Amino acid sequence: MFKTVREDIQTVFAKDPAARSTLDVIFCYPGLHALWLYRAAHLLWQHRLQFLARLLSYFSRFLTGIEIHPAARIGKRFFIDHGAGVVIGETAEIGDDVLFYQGVVLGGTTLKRGKRHPTIGNNVVMGTGAVALGSIAIGDRVRVGAGSVVVKSVPPGATVVGIPGRMTGDHQKPLMDLEHGNLPDPVAEAIRFVLGNQDRLEERLRKLEGAAGIVLPKGELLEKIMVEAYSAREGEYEI
Repeated sequence: MFKTVREDIQTVFAKDPAARSTLDVIFCYPGLHALWLYRAAHLLWQHRLQFLARLLSYFSRFLTGIEIHPAARIGKRFFIDHGAGVVIGETAEIGDDVLFYQGVVLGGTTLKRGKRHPTIGNNVVMGTGAVALGSIAIGDRVRVGAGSVVVKSVPPGATVVGIPGRMTGDHQKPLMDLEHGNLPDPVAEAIRFVLGNQDRLEERLRKLEGAAGIVLPKGELLEKIMVEAYSAREGEYEI
């Protein structure tokens, strides 16, 4: 037991640069308190003391703002940073060395009993407000960007962003940092791809029109509208 507590405290120091002292970690980290109370509630649940387990988890939610069902399964060195609004459902499973930020939800999508919550692999990072729904599997070393909603299983090593969550690439080395400013945007990439194709098609069209002797009037309506729209929003967006 003391070995596990010591490991939990070391995990906080490893994953949160704001941690200053052992006393600071023990008394001022609701994510750690929620984990310890979950373990006690999970033990009661395993001994079929379900009402007491639920009562303890309710007290934990009141104290920490983090809701973890006592039947959920959580591995070693799990850390919830800040933690307010985190919800972990009854049949959720979480592997080792997982990091959750504020507002992460592992939710269900069916009223049927049985497995209905996500399974999270090892070395997974879920950013602020990230949501995983249903009986899906999120593989090892996956990073889920802030505000993303994952509704399909994700293979190991991928980065997922957006609503619904889209994979943006593979990362073979485990990373615990989630630098959102460096995360790729699959929607923006798709738009750039479409615009690139449009430019090529327009260039081919201009060549064909030139070869056919077709001359288009200058200042066409669409071009005028686009210029005016971009001018009105100058400074708001980067084009």
